[in-house]
Amino acid sequence: MNYKIEGALKKNKKTFIFAFILWLFLAIVFVMPIAYGWNQAMNDAKAVGGTISLNNFAGIVGERISQPFANIKELGSYWNPFISLFWKYSLGFLAIVIIGLVRTAPKSKYQDIEHGSSDWCEHGEQYRVLSPKKGIILSEGNYLPVDKRGNVNVLVVGRIWCW
Repeated sequence: MNYKIEGALKKNKKTFIFAFILWLFLAIVFVMPIAYGWNQAMNDAKAVGGTISLNNFAGIVGERISQPFANIKELGSYWNPFISLFWKYSLGFLAIVIIGLVRTAPKSKYQDIEHGSSDWCEHGEQYRVLSPKKGIILSEGNYLPVDKRGNVNVLVVGRIWCW
């Protein structure tokens, strides 16, 4: 099971950076204005003694989306609604990231490894047969030694591309 987590983390390094930047951007551009609008609509409803006006809320949010620095500057005035909404937003975003991580996890231990490659070997066990320095080139860092006992025949499978 460990190879799935390692493979998913290795495959998604750039995606994590992008997801963090997107999370922060959306928090500043959308979560802050919604929290500010909710706070203002609640204060207006308390002053009038009625219910929250959806038109008032939507107008405030629409106006504050275009002013992200004003939202950051006035964060202290609507801190409690922001923290409440921010945690819900963060948990939802984290759930989406985890779903994406699970879906990109490798299906088997040998996924994305070339079949027949020495990458399948662990801890240098290919060097019991091969040489890391000299001989007939098989792949990068793997040579078939010509001075070994036994069969040193090489079968090359593939095709030559000539146009």
